[in-house]
Amino acid sequence: MKIAIGADHAGFAYKEELKNFLTTQGHEVTDFGTFSDISTDYADYAHPVAMAVKEQKADFGILLCGSGNGICMTANKHQGIRAALCWHTEIAVLARQHNNANILCMPARYISVEQAKIMALQFLATEFEGGRHLNRINKIAVC
Repeated sequence: MKIAIGADHAGFAYKEELKNFLTTQGHEVTDFGTFSDISTDYADYAHPVAMAVKEQKADFGILLCGSGNGICMTANKHQGIRAALCWHTEIAVLARQHNNANILCMPARYISVEQAKIMALQFLATEFEGGRHLNRINKIAVC
């Protein structure tokens, strides 16, 4: 599976851990930065990850920042992107099953790196249920 990943300075360390972990799990990971823990703007990484998913250059995206909110809000500005802020495995699974989320956003300051790894694996392994949820998904886009 092709994964686009990005983070600001607050999520940098987790991004590096996840990138290496997902590669060992057989995924192809494209890193859109940041490449250090120096203070930076989350939008600079959310936009390229969202574009990679939108343009189908990646199957899914993973984004991290301190609270997860800023990076998630930014990614969701792109049509066709359904970025979900997740802090628990069950939420990540439901985001895929019920919302067909295509980007997993996580709050690096509020979860452990082990939780992030488990959430990422579960998110990537979970299928969208479709059915009644498809009607709801079709009502998200403004255009």
